[in-house]
Amino acid sequence: MRKLLFLMGFGFALSLQAQDYDFGDVSKAELKESYCDIDSTASACYLYKYRKTYLNYEQSTGFELITEVHERIKIYNKEGLGYATKSVKLFKNGNEDEQLNGIKGYTYSLVGDEISKDKLKKDGVFKTELSKYRDEVKFTMPNANVGSIIEFKYKVNSPFFTNVEAFVFQHDIPTKKLNSKFESPEYFSFKLNTKGYMSVVPHVERKPGKITLHNKTRTGGDSARDGSVRTTYTSENIDFLTTVSTYDLENIPALKKEPYVNNIDNYRSSVKYELSYTQFPNSGTKNYTTTWEDVVKRIYESSSFGGELSKTGYFKNDIDVLTRDISDPIERASRIYNFVKTKIKWNGYYGYLVNDGVRKAYKNQVGNVAEINLMLTAMLNHAGVKAYPVLVSTRQNGIPLFPTREGYNYVVTYVKDANQEFLLDATSNYSLPNILPFRTLNWQGRVITEHGNSKLINLYPNSLSKNDYTIMVNMDNEGTITGGCRSVKTGHSALDFRIKYNNQNKDQYLEDLESKYGDLEVSDFSVKNENDLTKPVMQSYKFIKEAQADVVGDKLYFSPMFYFKIDENPFKLENRDYPIDFGYPTKNVYKIIINIPEGYKIDELPEGTAVVLPDNLGAFKYNLKGNGRNIQLVVSTQINSAIVNPTHYEILKMYISQLVEKEAEQIVISKV
Repeated sequence: MRKLLFLMGFGFALSLQAQDYDFGDVSKAELKESYCDIDSTASACYLYKYRKTYLNYEQSTGFELITEVHERIKIYNKEGLGYATKSVKLFKNGNEDEQLNGIKGYTYSLVGDEISKDKLKKDGVFKTELSKYRDEVKFTMPNANVGSIIEFKYKVNSPFFTNVEAFVFQHDIPTKKLNSKFESPEYFSFKLNTKGYMSVVPHVERKPGKITLHNKTRTGGDSARDGSVRTTYTSENIDFLTTVSTYDLENIPALKKEPYVNNIDNYRSSVKYELSYTQFPNSGTKNYTTTWEDVVKRIYESSSFGGELSKTGYFKNDIDVLTRDISDPIERASRIYNFVKTKIKWNGYYGYLVNDGVRKAYKNQVGNVAEINLMLTAMLNHAGVKAYPVLVSTRQNGIPLFPTREGYNYVVTYVKDANQEFLLDATSNYSLPNILPFRTLNWQGRVITEHGNSKLINLYPNSLSKNDYTIMVNMDNEGTITGGCRSVKTGHSALDFRIKYNNQNKDQYLEDLESKYGDLEVSDFSVKNENDLTKPVMQSYKFIKEAQADVVGDKLYFSPMFYFKIDENPFKLENRDYPIDFGYPTKNVYKIIINIPEGYKIDELPEGTAVVLPDNLGAFKYNLKGNGRNIQLVVSTQINSAIVNPTHYEILKMYISQLVEKEAEQIVISKV
């Protein structure tokens, strides 16, 4: 019996060692700090960040993964007040779930020369259900203000000992002191996966541990002469070695966000412990090492995924009627795609597994990502169109570097015909084939083919999304310009516009447009094809804008790009480690015709230029000509790749600098 209990659930627990920063031991010197000595621009700073994760064994319940957290944060300005709110995600599956326990927190402030403490109370802690598999516990520290220090600690008890949350070492704010520990017994073998550009090496040591198993034996009863029952208690100690990996770091700089970064978490310094296998005494080895093939197979065999793909009865009659007069498979695919987008509304929930199931989603006309796109996949296959589900990790979820089921959080549909192939997402009313929502444009997806096999597919589009602007300008002798602007948008540019415009109050949209271009006065505003996805989006308006030229004596100086010019280069760092992620290739063309004031002549015009980036990454063209009172400018900027390797950062930075400088060059006109 003792061996059986041992094999069913063996674990360990080691007492928490003395910490470098005792909870509650906040000093006046810390409260008086007005800036962080690591980074004077920081809005907040981790004074201390502690985490310990280990396995604990309870004889009655078996294994449990325990994570203890203690954080102390100094707030320097209003922007840093966001760190007074903490969110903890908890995983659940069936009857098992993670629990957050022992929350304790205080806000410390300096009142006069005394330290005041505001305690986090139970009514300030809120738990909400995010999905079938995720809960969230959130709390906000009371009375946090600029200059305050917040401190909290808690413990997460998890039955999912195979899923150790990554240890994160670099944050958006600097960290003065970090201490993290991971402890595993000799019977558990973990593989270490690292991520990020900051090198982190643990101090590893082995130390003894001990488990005490308690047993109770009853004897006597009917077999005893006097009928008495005796209970005997015994215990058995099991000694083992524990591997302790300690990360003891100081003065960690903030991970600075840069323009056009897919997800900064992809480059954040962290380590992930993946359970490879377990081997207990008198027992064989149990492998947990996961490959992408294993992950895909488990997902495909899930009743909440593959099982949903085989269901057709709930839609069969509707789809048969919808497609019976169409022989071309691509046309059938288009009709089914539009049918699903129109009929089923997305409830905003992500996931590659269904929540309520495709039948219920179809009946109620609302569902999560999986319910909508698995339904779409099943309908297409029913109609004779070869379609497959594609696992996707959204930009917010990050790049799936390691093979885990948490690596993906979304699913779209892949259609392959003899002549073409394309990706579909029916959660967005404004998506088109190969025009996926921006949230899904994240490196590669994993197509699940027959029998749970898989292959990778690029999620980034290859075709250019275009913005064509035609601007007619009349300038007076004080530098005020009036005229009209017409723009035509295609591809993802049209998708982005439709999402923003159709989901916003029109008056607010106009206010934002006028504000974007610096108090532009707009009239006769019009949008065409905002809902007709077969045509480009067309936007037009008339405008008035003052002070668009510098008046010096009898001369006027102005940029012919006016309020459309790029004012500064977004790439300011000397070097960059991360890829530049534009999301999709784009081409912007500006055709500007300028009528200068009567009685003026053209004195100087900027020269034309053309800049071509290496490896066909992009190009910039600037052509300008003038004749009498008329000036014509054509500017074209083009980026041909959604992703630019950081090795091209310096060249791209120089390219944008040239573009900014060129667009700022001025035309000079003077009175005749």
